[in-house]
Amino acid sequence: MHIAVSRMDFRIPQSHSLKDKRRVARSLTARIRAQFNVAVAEEPDDTLRQRLTLVVCCIGGNADYCQRMLDSVADFVAETRPDLELLGQSTEVLSGV
Repeated sequence: MHIAVSRMDFRIPQSHSLKDKRRVARSLTARIRAQFNVAVAEEPDDTLRQRLTLVVCCIGGNADYCQRMLDSVADFVAETRPDLELLGQSTEVLSGV
């Protein structure tokens, strides 16, 4: 069993309030969950209205599958939300769990 976790940091240039940020976060997490059937959570950082950090987790029998799934999530976000800037992404795969 393999567990892959990806942390994605985004900048939301059009966000003018925490309410705007929350709207983007809720919409994006729901779309990712529906499209890929992975776990998604927003990392809490309520002080910055233009920064969003999502943590995506995938579990599978093959480490390459898990890595490809997380790469597909990043590509999906880039294609469907061109208004978001991906500032950074870090991925870790835990094997033999």
